[in-house]
Amino acid sequence: MQYRKLGQTGIDVSVICLGTMTFGEQNSEAEAHAQLDYALERGVNFIDTAEMYPVPPGRETYTRTEQYLGSWLKRRGKRDDIILASKIAGPSRGDDGQDYIRGGSRFTRAQIHAACDASLARLHTDYLDLYQLHWPERRVNYFGRLGMSALDDPADLTPLAETVAALDELVQAGKIRAYGLSNETPWGVMAHLRESEHAQRTRAVSIQNPYNLLNRSYEVGLAEISLRENIGLLAYSPLAFGLLSGKYRTKPWQPEWRIARFARFTRYTKPQGFAAVERYAQIAAQAGLSLTQMALAFVNSRPFVTANIIGATTLDQLAENISSIDINLSDDTLAAIDTIHAEISNPCP
Repeated sequence: MQYRKLGQTGIDVSVICLGTMTFGEQNSEAEAHAQLDYALERGVNFIDTAEMYPVPPGRETYTRTEQYLGSWLKRRGKRDDIILASKIAGPSRGDDGQDYIRGGSRFTRAQIHAACDASLARLHTDYLDLYQLHWPERRVNYFGRLGMSALDDPADLTPLAETVAALDELVQAGKIRAYGLSNETPWGVMAHLRESEHAQRTRAVSIQNPYNLLNRSYEVGLAEISLRENIGLLAYSPLAFGLLSGKYRTKPWQPEWRIARFARFTRYTKPQGFAAVERYAQIAAQAGLSLTQMALAFVNSRPFVTANIIGATTLDQLAENISSIDINLSDDTLAAIDTIHAEISNPCP
């Protein structure tokens, strides 16, 4: 396994991070524990979760993933040899039905403290290594949204100064070691960094955004910020919801597969996305690699990436995902990938 520094902290995280959003929906508690045990055996020390997991979110499953992780931690002990990250949910929108999260999650001081304390209790730990804002409180382009409508009235939003101060208070109290952002834009990242510097508060250390061969939009704007400001990417959906595993190339799809099981997940099921997958599969075959291995190795190799958040529903999938850390893509393979991307650029942003 390889390890990289988490921002300006002294925390070393494994380049492969175990994502847990299937725990409690597609994976049972026993399966979740088996994945965690296996990942640690392979040198993975970084585990990412969130209060709203599993995904898709729901009133009945809310916090179940943290509960599964908590029971594993309670059984296992040895808390200090893992790097544990969680998130406070961003605000609900319209009729998405997420009012069950504290009556409507916001990034106020009171809610940030309450959410963190509740996560600590569920996880059976007294600190988190990384605490993240799951998505911005303001309306921005995340989860595949494009275009830009009217901006929110600042009076309707929690002041950024209050949010940054609350996160700093958690650091000072020893409840979290660092905080990060997620589903953020270049403007949002720089606004956070500017506020923390101005107020002499703890600064954000990471950005958890989507990044994969079908969505390299992070490279425009945010990648430069990651490198210049030392606030690296924690890349989620590196296999584009399984599309880059290759299993969706032919039908029929198995009913238990994520995209087949949950009709809401259409972000990566665009015609040009499938066309790009076919092209990438040819490049992987020419390199003697599975499409999964090539797609993950590409993410691992990016200089602005701190960690690659992989997810799996079986131990066989998990083993293949983790093994990507041992693969170095040749210059020819990287050039071929860039050629395809130039012709089919970001088909699934």
